[in-house]
Amino acid sequence: MINKCPNCGGKLHITALRCPNCGTGITGDFEQDELMRLSSEQLAFVKLFLKKRGNLAEVQRELNLSYPTVRSRLDDILRTLGYDTEEQPTDWDVIEQLKRGELDPQTAIHLLKEMKRHEST
Repeated sequence: MINKCPNCGGKLHITALRCPNCGTGITGDFEQDELMRLSSEQLAFVKLFLKKRGNLAEVQRELNLSYPTVRSRLDDILRTLGYDTEEQPTDWDVIEQLKRGELDPQTAIHLLKEMKRHEST
């Protein structure tokens, strides 16, 4: 369903509903659910994300994309829905930094322990 005006880009409002069985129509100004803001590609990602029970590694494998790309797509969806996506480092980020030599092993271990400690609070 389109949710932006093709002329000006403004948010479209639903003003009529009709039953396909009996033809009953209802007019008004109906609020769209926030999920209706998602593009068809974003909605397909959300469906796959749910199918994989929120496991980004599984989504990554299914789409044959890198983990950072999959995570970026999820962050984009969160922003579209109006949620804050303040960058919080993940285990994956720390491991990638370690692989690239940006962190020494001791610092990486310390960061991972800190992240686990904050997750449990």
